[in-house]
Amino acid sequence: MMHTAVGWHVEMEFMEDDQHTRAVAMVRLPDGSEVRAHGRASRHRVDARQPRVGEEVAGARALNELAMRLLTKAHEEIDAASGRTSHPIHV
Repeated sequence: MMHTAVGWHVEMEFMEDDQHTRAVAMVRLPDGSEVRAHGRASRHRVDARQPRVGEEVAGARALNELAMRLLTKAHEEIDAASGRTSHPIHV
């Protein structure tokens, strides 16, 4: 039996100032819905300015939130289709 491969592309945007980095992660699913999540990072005033590190921290936090939102969406769809409450999906 042949299965269709599905690909997801996650888009990340970053906004930065001298001490804060904000990230927004978005994935568009095959059904046309979009799931978005946000992450933040703050630089301590005595730390060296390293924009890439701020992006990595904020981006990781946004992706973590995105994963949790996708799990919640999956649970809601399982519950709606089955008419019962699904067991938690642990990560």
